[in-house]
Amino acid sequence: MSAETPDETTETINTTAPVPWGWAALGLIVVLGLAATTRFLESWVPAIAEGSSFAGFAKAIEYPVYAILLGLLGNLVLSLLGLRDRLAPAFKTEFFIKTGLVLLGSTVLFDVIVQAAGPAVLQALFLVTSVFLFAWWIGGRLGLDDRLRALLASSVSICGVSAAIAAAGAVQARKEQLAYTASLVILFAVPSIFLLPWLVEVLGLNTAQAGAWIGGNIDTTAAVAASGAIVGEEALQIASIVKSTQNVLMGVVAVALTAYFAFKVAPAGETGANRPGLRTLWDRFPKFVLGFLLASVVATLWANGTGDDGQAGLDTAKALRDWFLIAAFTSIGLEFKLSSLREAGWRPIGVFAAATAFNLIVGLLLAVLLFRDFVF
Repeated sequence: MSAETPDETTETINTTAPVPWGWAALGLIVVLGLAATTRFLESWVPAIAEGSSFAGFAKAIEYPVYAILLGLLGNLVLSLLGLRDRLAPAFKTEFFIKTGLVLLGSTVLFDVIVQAAGPAVLQALFLVTSVFLFAWWIGGRLGLDDRLRALLASSVSICGVSAAIAAAGAVQARKEQLAYTASLVILFAVPSIFLLPWLVEVLGLNTAQAGAWIGGNIDTTAAVAASGAIVGEEALQIASIVKSTQNVLMGVVAVALTAYFAFKVAPAGETGANRPGLRTLWDRFPKFVLGFLLASVVATLWANGTGDDGQAGLDTAKALRDWFLIAAFTSIGLEFKLSSLREAGWRPIGVFAAATAFNLIVGLLLAVLLFRDFVF
């Protein structure tokens, strides 16, 4: 199945349009207001639920859930008021999450990853490769467009929305395809926050195996943290290391997809010498991935140079990261259109569900095998 040509794509994620700044400023106020409300709910709900039967559930809910729900609620209200489309220029999911991902790199120190480097790297390499290829294959069997296949395969195999954004930039996907993929990520990730800790109990996994399984399967870093925290602090540490290791592979996948779509899936009429060159490869490569890696290296060097763990700097970076990611998740809710789900039909949902099930099974086997003797 060949991908759509640029002539057939009405709007890619790189397309820009004149911005009505007055409405954009008002839209930004909406985003910031919802983000602030998310921060408030994140601390207020557990506080009022303390001592009740709802306490455990309230503590397990992380900011992505509040942000997305508030974004969807804001979407509904603004749509009813006829203001949503006017404010839409401020709903910059791509900008917010790319900035958040660069800041995420500054909180992932390489020496922390090295502590579990062997099993984490092996699991990440095998899991990302196998799940990506499985999702790509089944998407082809069901006749999905190559660009949507790339987004679905990247998101389910690596790290959800952020991987989908990296893939979207690499393959020049349409905004509608990115919004649809992000919706599926959220749809599957939120229940996984609570489902996997329960399955950990049922299967009797040890702490390291539980963390590795959670980190290798749930599609967003925030949801991984929420689910790992339910199991325990040590499980959270392993889950974060495994997910961070997979995040690093996002750049590798982005390069591979950029090369594939630039040279293999060339636009109609561009054959032989007319195919895109190395310049096209560089132009399509999502540069923020380099920012992620650079931020991680700088943070590691800085922490080592100060003679301590650099916790103060890490806390500042984490706070900024969380604000940008909250804005991104809020914008996802604000940008969501039910029509995109109806238009895509059941096939992308089937691909994502099948790939998620495959990921759970393979990830479980790898976690049990690679982390069976892990000692903290």
